[in-house]
Amino acid sequence: MKTTLVDTVELAAHPQWRIFDCRHDLADPHAGARGYAQGHIPGALYAPLDTSLSGLRTGHNGRHPLPDPQLLAEWLGQNGVGPQDQVVTYDASGGIYAARLWWLLRWLGHPAVAVLDGGLSHWQQEGRPVSEVVPRFTPVNFYATADSAACVDVDAVVDNLLRPKYLVIDARSAGRYAGIGETMDPRGGHIPGAVNRPYTDNLGPDGRFRAPAELAAAFNALTTHAFCLQVVAQCGSGVTACHNLLAMEIARLPPGLLYAGSWSEWCSDMARPIRAGPEP
Repeated sequence: MKTTLVDTVELAAHPQWRIFDCRHDLADPHAGARGYAQGHIPGALYAPLDTSLSGLRTGHNGRHPLPDPQLLAEWLGQNGVGPQDQVVTYDASGGIYAARLWWLLRWLGHPAVAVLDGGLSHWQQEGRPVSEVVPRFTPVNFYATADSAACVDVDAVVDNLLRPKYLVIDARSAGRYAGIGETMDPRGGHIPGAVNRPYTDNLGPDGRFRAPAELAAAFNALTTHAFCLQVVAQCGSGVTACHNLLAMEIARLPPGLLYAGSWSEWCSDMARPIRAGPEP
């Protein structure tokens, strides 16, 4: 069972695995579906971030709230994912969208899920085939129970300001963390007390994840001053935060929790404090 990463050789050798193409572009929400239609890894189904992998937005629960677990389970079952299936997810953005589905499946109690290291670009660089054929799988029952202990809500993060229990790690770029050049959300800055670990730092120059020891050293450096605190991962909308959670799993560190609402939820309430610039 693969639970973090698979490489292209492993994926090519296991055509029976269930594969999901998670490509997305925040600036062009239909780009992922277009890219999938133009060519995808053979056997892959398309996993739309804004619908299947997210819930309904209220304007106060973030840009990509968690989906209803039963609706997600029904979607997975309709696409032929059973309890014994190994799932592999991939994208063309360093794994950020693939990591979202990776986390969601684990949240539903399906540990046999891994991200394709290097994604579609690495697959194609090796000259491996792509297909325009949309596969069809026999629907099955996908039974799921969401693990409420795998994530925290905004109230827990607010309470953490006064009674520190978590170390909040922000996966956004250093500029957005500092409140510089914010384009996605109406307010710039970060949650007070959060430390910055851009998800891009998890990847090497080849676009693949860095070695476990290298990742462990980087995350341990962040938690040195708060070693007794549980890690909570956040980002702009609960997507790239999953990339940091995956990196921690690759590094064999204790699993972190997800704050799914993330900055887009936090900044929607003017009463919640924000901080710009670096943490003191």
